Amino acid sequence: MVKKTLKQRIVDSSVVLFQEDGYHNVSVDRIVEYIGASKGGFYHNFKSKDELLYEIHDVFISYVIKQSQEAYDKYDTPITRLCAMLQTLTQVFDMYQAHITVFYEESRSLPEEYSEIIHKKRDQYRDILQKVIEDGQQTKDFRTELPCTIVTMAIVGMINWTYKWFKQSGPLTMEEITEVFTDMVLRAIVTEQAMEEAVQFMVKGVTSSMTGFINFHDKPTSRY
Repeated sequence: MVKKTLKQRIVDSSVVLFQEDGYHNVSVDRIVEYIGASKGGFYHNFKSKDELLYEIHDVFISYVIKQSQEAYDKYDTPITRLCAMLQTLTQVFDMYQAHITVFYEESRSLPEEYSEIIHKKRDQYRDILQKVIEDGQQTKDFRTELPCTIVTMAIVGMINWTYKWFKQSGPLTMEEITEVFTDMVLRAIVTEQAMEEAVQFMVKGVTSSMTGFINFHDKPTSRY
């Protein structure tokens, strides 16, 4: 196993502490004490706690951008590209759920200088996804009567909310949830002429773990 750098240790430990007590209640002193480092080591890697919060976001958004671009370059059709990108986007909520939860809950604390960078990176990801939707509409694989921008934002919005309810110990794995998301998106936007290609990525049948996994008596923020 590769030994983590001090920067990685600071990020990972701060995610734990921010989740426990909130961003504003955790000091730099507490972070370095938690990992047995010095304040000098902290400020060698981050100029402020704000920059650390930005880095928590950058870890997962950079992963999504990189993997999405690789998916676009690797596959040849809009449908295979879209399915690969959906897998990438959902996978990040499994890999970096703690990072994402901390960032979404605390992002309002960031100064404008970091918010602008974050918006640019999110736009970069959405541009890749929107290009796939545009390509699919040009090839008549995706319905042209649906506004491309709205389709893109609907996909991102649906998956982004996963951090609120996904639980790794729950009845469905992220792979199974991805199959559901993919099925829903494809059935909504694929044209009849492209259905033969799309059907291979759709849910083949309902497993026992997929039935009744949502408890409608729970509060909206409960995790399934």
